[in-house]
This record gives sequence, C-alpha cells and structure tokens, in this order.
Amino acid sequence: MFIKEFEIRWNDLDANKHLANSAYTSYMSHTRMAFLNELGFGLNVLEDKQLGPVVFYEHMYYFREILPGATVRVSLELMGLSKDGMFFEFHHNFYDPQGKHLAHCELMGGWIDLNNRKLTTLDTELLQFFDRAEKAESFRFLSREDTRKNAKFPKDLA
Repeated sequence: MFIKEFEIRWNDLDANKHLANSAYTSYMSHTRMAFLNELGFGLNVLEDKQLGPVVFYEHMYYFREILPGATVRVSLELMGLSKDGMFFEFHHNFYDPQGKHLAHCELMGGWIDLNNRKLTTLDTELLQFFDRAEKAESFRFLSREDTRKNAKFPKDLA
C-alpha cells in the first residue's frame, strides 16, 4: 500500500471549517501522481508518450470530519487494471496519525492519447511499470463493462 501524508491548511477548508470535498480530490490526485512517479511512470513519461489520466468516477465515503491543523495519511491501493492497461481502479483511504479511518474513495479511470483525444492502451514498456506495482489482495483484471457498471444513462435532451 502506498501512503502520502498531508497537513490540513486553512485554504483546504470549506464553509463548515472542515476539509472541503475539493481538497479530498486534490490530495488523492497528488497521491496517485506520487505513486506513479515512484513506479517510474512520472510526468516526463506521460509527456513523452503524450498520455494523460482521466477519471471516470470517484465515489467518496466520509466517516469523520477532518479539521484544520490535522495531519492525514492518504493511501492508494491498485485494485484493478485492464490487461491492455487502458483502464485502472484505485482505492484511497484517509487516516489520522493514530490510524483511525476517516474516509474511503473508489476511483476508476483510463488513459487518454493527448493527440487524438481518445482512450488508449498502454504499450509494453508502460505496462511493465504496473507489473512492478504492489497490488491489492482483491486485485482483478478490468473490462470495459467494469467502467460503467453502476451508471444510469438518461436519454439525450436534443
């Protein structure tokens, strides 16, 4: 499990004076990029390959308030990856310094080719980065259907 630590700053707070939803998202994004960077799959590789990560959904569960001045640890677990690398699933957990569980997020996304603006697979070189990554105990290989399993699609308005 990969862990990144953050100190809650005043500009991370919302009107209720606790950690804002946008700050949770920012901390998770920073944790994911730190994880990828540690694997050797950093911004330089993304730029060279003209790849960008896209988030399909983030489902948050909030258990306890996180208040100003607190320190939180944000974990990342690699829960799933498609065999071609196009899709990924990460789970994040937020903990206080004593290990109390504060929040949980399930996230699914994919890789976009920045030139043609379409989802793309990862080449063998990039897949090897994920081969080296620690995987969750319940890791699974993802299919395209997994990326939309809970979605309800209304009809177009036009």
